[in-house]
Amino acid sequence: MTPTEALLPQAAATYRAAHKAEFEDNKLSKRLHRLIGQAIVDFNMIEQGDRVMVCMSGGKDSYGLLDILLSLRQRAPIDFELIAVNLDQKQPGFPEQVLPDYLKSRGVPFHIEEQDTYSIVKSIIPEGKTTCGLCSRLRRGILYRVAGELGATKIALGHHRDDILETFFLNLFFGGKLKGMPPKLVSDDGRHVVIRPLAYVEEADLQRWAELRAFPLIPCTLCGSQENAQRKQVKAMLRQWERESPGRAQTMFNALTQVVPSHLADRGLFDFARLRATGVPDPLGDIAFDAEPCGGSGELPRAQSVQWF
Repeated sequence: MTPTEALLPQAAATYRAAHKAEFEDNKLSKRLHRLIGQAIVDFNMIEQGDRVMVCMSGGKDSYGLLDILLSLRQRAPIDFELIAVNLDQKQPGFPEQVLPDYLKSRGVPFHIEEQDTYSIVKSIIPEGKTTCGLCSRLRRGILYRVAGELGATKIALGHHRDDILETFFLNLFFGGKLKGMPPKLVSDDGRHVVIRPLAYVEEADLQRWAELRAFPLIPCTLCGSQENAQRKQVKAMLRQWERESPGRAQTMFNALTQVVPSHLADRGLFDFARLRATGVPDPLGDIAFDAEPCGGSGELPRAQSVQWF
């Protein structure tokens, strides 16, 4: 066997590996475009003429959100604007030029809002305590103000499916409420519509997309090291469940889209006091006591047929 012949199997293996990687990358791209486009359509997140303010933190989620929205805008059946906004909270060592340089390279209009919320949070929250609550409230108020100043009609946040599930369980375990993080809502002051186009996307896909696209990520030095935060505990629990039963996270998320008020106990959502037998069969009835199949189809209910992908 000549040296050239000896190299042929190795070259073939390298080619197969590269081809497989390219195939997987294309699958990931199609999945992200499909899920984000589906969420936008299902919840009517973006409409004709909207000016969408994309909140950029410098993390993988907001980079991925902006990246896919830029792509979807080219094929969407409507016209809308995108403007990226970053809140520079004056954390020590924050690389101020990373986001502006990236946004300029993508040709995206942007605004950097400088507010020293870092000092405020550190002066109020004792060392070792969770800063996320106060930090998020301060950040939210500033972003709402900026949205008004920029004439934004929608505020897009980078929360994904796993964020939504974590919030649901945080409220369930620690807040005593069946409450999550909706894909679309009206802001606290009633003046803005907040959207979460990543609502159907799992975090692992965003991590892989960030690596593939080589986003210049900026870590959060304010709260990134708080290992004992309740959210991190819930995140670890959900990951363990997913390892033990792959697909469980999607099944739980599907449950948030198929709520049956008559089978809960909230008297504000269902009038139990006036409930009477009617003699008419009820398709829901008492099937809550029947054996239910485990798992779910993995499919989300779709609101409209118009597609962005």
